[in-house]
Amino acid sequence: MRRRAKPDAAIVLALPPDDRAAATRKESKAPAAPAKRGVRKRAAAASVLEKAIGYRFKDRDLLDRSLTHISAIAGGSRANSYQRLEFLGDHVLGLIISDMLFRAFPKADEGELSRRLADLVRREACADVARAIDLGAALRLGASEVNAGGRMRTAILADVCEALVGAVYLDGGYDAAGTLVERLWGERMRAPVRPLRDAKTILQEWAQARGLSTPTYKEVERTGPHHNPQFRVAVVLPSKEPAEGLGRSKRVAEQAAAAAMLEREGVKTDKANG
Repeated sequence: MRRRAKPDAAIVLALPPDDRAAATRKESKAPAAPAKRGVRKRAAAASVLEKAIGYRFKDRDLLDRSLTHISAIAGGSRANSYQRLEFLGDHVLGLIISDMLFRAFPKADEGELSRRLADLVRREACADVARAIDLGAALRLGASEVNAGGRMRTAILADVCEALVGAVYLDGGYDAAGTLVERLWGERMRAPVRPLRDAKTILQEWAQARGLSTPTYKEVERTGPHHNPQFRVAVVLPSKEPAEGLGRSKRVAEQAAAAAMLEREGVKTDKANG
């Protein structure tokens, strides 16, 4: 079978404009449809996210960068991922929430304010905020990270949530970032979902007050897939039966184990009240 010869460049140039365009199109390949669909899908997800956070970006590149994981970048350039924005957003978030707490709790001392701040900016809290606005659906991840469940991973969601705060700060200034944080963290700030002191701290103080050694924690079991494991951890105190807790991370499981022992021993925990 004879291979069709490419049109000579001189002949193509001599053709009328319409015929010249037709001849040129035969030599060019149309953009891959899946790539176009991917771009449209990301744009739609970003638009939905803007509605969820109540802010529309003037610089779309900032929004795109805040949602881009390093696994989605050819060559893995950190400068084009969310990581720099996460660094900025972490500090902006801390400042804004500190200001919010200072105004909302005029009678609280610095110790209480610090505990409240730590509770609001911890990784799990930021990931919860990210889930509330379905941030995972807008993430740009590499195929390997998608397959590993990256859209639901706490560490990624928390980091991107901070990067989003940083992006809004750069795009709209401190007031815009403040409005965003108030919208996403305000209710959580006024009605904290955790005690001001965590269960591990309370258990340690309780044990020390009774002359007991510091509680120790050991992993009893790990189940589930690698990207979404569940841990079972036991807390041990001399002369006390061990207590166990479950969690999606060792830290959460340890807190659950400490809470279980405190409940069994009839120890009251701090309740946050505003």
